Amino acid sequence: MTVEKFFAENRKMALAFSGGVDSAYLLYAARSAGCDVHAYFVKSPFQPRFELEDAQRLARQLDVPLTVAELDVLALPQAAENGPRRCYYCKRAIFSRLWELARADGYSLLADGTNASDDQGDRPGMQALAELGVRSPLRECGLDKARIRALSREAGLFTSGKPAYACLATRIPAGTPITPQLLAQTEQGEALLERMGFWDFRLRYFHGAARLQLPAGQLARALECRAELEQSLREMGYGEVLLDLRPRETGHGEVLP
Repeated sequence: MTVEKFFAENRKMALAFSGGVDSAYLLYAARSAGCDVHAYFVKSPFQPRFELEDAQRLARQLDVPLTVAELDVLALPQAAENGPRRCYYCKRAIFSRLWELARADGYSLLADGTNASDDQGDRPGMQALAELGVRSPLRECGLDKARIRALSREAGLFTSGKPAYACLATRIPAGTPITPQLLAQTEQGEALLERMGFWDFRLRYFHGAARLQLPAGQLARALECRAELEQSLREMGYGEVLLDLRPRETGHGEVLP
């Protein structure tokens, strides 16, 4: 199936919109096809501020209605405890809320930006989407991340080169309880790294330390500004600053998990 055929058959759609590359292109494609599309962004402690700002910016550019709903996922014990199936409980709560909003607005189809590159394998979040009947048009149409980036560039979307971004909770190892403080600390630390010129990185919480994962070309810079990094991150609450010497793999602007 092609994207054009999908939207020819589905003229009305609610979209779980994250502001990332995939859902941004899907929103553009739906709008371009003349589809009645409404975007929904769930604001939770797991999402950094810039994701909401990107979602709002693109919705304005495409002239698509955007609903922002808040959800305290940390109120879910299964999410806050951060067990191996945290993502399942989080996704189920988020998409259940999205279904409530979509149905109240008259939509019977809810889609997300999962693409053909996403490995369904052992991913609890995917299970939640399947149970709730969420459609993934990009995956159904065989569009992988590289193709989506190329199409986004052709469309002039500012998201085309945006690094892939997993929620802040993924920076905290399974089994370590997630707190608002840890999430805020992570967001603040990653914002610092971005201001210092780093990109396609991860800052992970590791037994009280900040563990930096950087692409190969940025390791030397991290050593050059080591003193500044250590001081700033310690001031944010990290005990130590660790640099992972195994480079973080990237490709075509995409960060691998």
